[in-house]
Amino acid sequence: MQQLQQTLKAALGAAIKHVFDVEVASPQLALQPTRKEFAGQFTLVTFSFTKAIGKGPEQIGQGIGDWLVANEPLVSGYNVVKGFLNLEIADAAWLEVFEQLRQQPAGTPVETGGPQNVVVEYSSPNTNKPLHLGHLRNNFLGYSVAEILKATGATVTKANLVNDRGIHICKSMLAYQQYGHGETPQSAGIKGDHLAGKYYVLFEKHYREQVKQLEAEGVLPDVAKRQAPMMLEAQDMLRAWEAGDEDVVGLWKQMNGWVYEGFDETYKNIGVDFDKYYYESGTYLLGKERVEEGLQKGVFFKKEDGSVWVDLKEEGLDEKLLLRADGTSVYITQDLGTAELKFQDFHYDLSVYVIADEQNYHMQVLKAVLKKLGKPYADAIYHLSYGMVDLPSGKMKSREGTVVDADELVREVVEAAKAATLKKGKTEGLSEQEAEQLYHMLGLGALKYYLLKVDPKKRMLFNPEESVSLEGHTGPFIQYSHARISSILRKAAEQGVAAGASLTGLGEIHATEREMIQELGRYAAVVAEAATTQSPAVVAQYAYDIARAYNRFYTEVPIIIEPDAAKKAFRVALSAQTAQTIKASMGLLGIQVPERM
Repeated sequence: MQQLQQTLKAALGAAIKHVFDVEVASPQLALQPTRKEFAGQFTLVTFSFTKAIGKGPEQIGQGIGDWLVANEPLVSGYNVVKGFLNLEIADAAWLEVFEQLRQQPAGTPVETGGPQNVVVEYSSPNTNKPLHLGHLRNNFLGYSVAEILKATGATVTKANLVNDRGIHICKSMLAYQQYGHGETPQSAGIKGDHLAGKYYVLFEKHYREQVKQLEAEGVLPDVAKRQAPMMLEAQDMLRAWEAGDEDVVGLWKQMNGWVYEGFDETYKNIGVDFDKYYYESGTYLLGKERVEEGLQKGVFFKKEDGSVWVDLKEEGLDEKLLLRADGTSVYITQDLGTAELKFQDFHYDLSVYVIADEQNYHMQVLKAVLKKLGKPYADAIYHLSYGMVDLPSGKMKSREGTVVDADELVREVVEAAKAATLKKGKTEGLSEQEAEQLYHMLGLGALKYYLLKVDPKKRMLFNPEESVSLEGHTGPFIQYSHARISSILRKAAEQGVAAGASLTGLGEIHATEREMIQELGRYAAVVAEAATTQSPAVVAQYAYDIARAYNRFYTEVPIIIEPDAAKKAFRVALSAQTAQTIKASMGLLGIQVPERM
């Protein structure tokens, strides 16, 4: 497709030179897809040439079009609509493009000249609660961005920084210590991450009761929040953990072990994975070393209470706490350590942090602090800031237990997919195990596509009914399309029609066939755009466009019952190329596609 556009631009430049005696450089000849209501496949906007040529935009378009039709075999026709020259590309050129696509099918690495050694950090769960809906958007985004960057030929490491220490972890531990009575995931019959989350919510419940009691006794609200007994005990527990207290560390290891088993089960179920795990408990000490380094260099300073700060007012970020007065670390402390460890391990030229936009300020601070320290990897840090997921009832809050649990949501979408599939009678010929795998594939496809089709930067509202819909602009619509094509290819194989057959003997091709080739030819450009913008939404829209175009093609021309052997072979080959492109595109989103339904 790129070669076709380059040839077309060269022809346009030659036309302008011959007709108007004006030189126009190739970058100025910006082509765009022709709008569906007009004939043609590529459009040149002629308004920008009026000054140099000294004629009206329509006259310019007419002159270029006449010359191209007379002198360039690539162009079979044209039409001018005001300042838009719509060009119709000859069938022979489209067939040549199709042959090139067969030589370099979807999935072939797309050269972009971008970063070649990348670390993508995503998920980053806390070990005091299970994954929820917001985590799902994070996991799906991170996994997809990693796959898209891999598709450009980059070496990509998927990293997970586990927030396994800190005051929030101590809250769950303290509540379990006081109210757990030796309960375990096995005795409770629930996953370990859900058990930890239960005690995190329980901490908040008792803590709030204590705050209310203190306020009733005349204590100011802010003071009451700081002096509530459970908060003081949690802080004591954090200090004991950092001091290596045997009992506290033992409880921490026990509860975190439960949580990791729960996380692993969820990750496997939602189809994401990681190449490297980092743990804040293993990075915060290195972070403290970097804080000490900053003090020695004079880029950080201590306040009277002993806390350590950095002044970022020149960067427009104010002062930032790096170490508490009692010597315990804060989030930024361990982030300094993790950034250094990742660079030591992988020497990345791009380090992507998939973190919600609520942490924009924090990520700006991290980058600014690393620059203050003179770290060579500071400029390689990129924050993929994504919008939060809201519910119709408002924002989710883990401490109040008002979250959409990831495990429960996946179960619901799989059940919805099962009900919709059985209603359509789409499971004929499948074993019970194959049918269950199909329901999971469709349900997860619906959920992933729903969360990934929205631009990452946009905040999104989660509509439960829309998320499980299998019709319209959805993942299952695209999955159904792939299954349909697979069925056609099986029938073609039974008839002895090979998808790789020669395309000789073809005459004029149908408009929907030209449209299919043009859509298929966009794959490389779509991957490049998605990699540059780090937006899986670009790929999601493309996969939908391909599926829609194929459904038009399927409706308007016969395939298996086509009597002309050459046309049948071409349409089967076109179908095979479409199936491969859908599979590759959806694979970049972490979505599987069924071969049969």
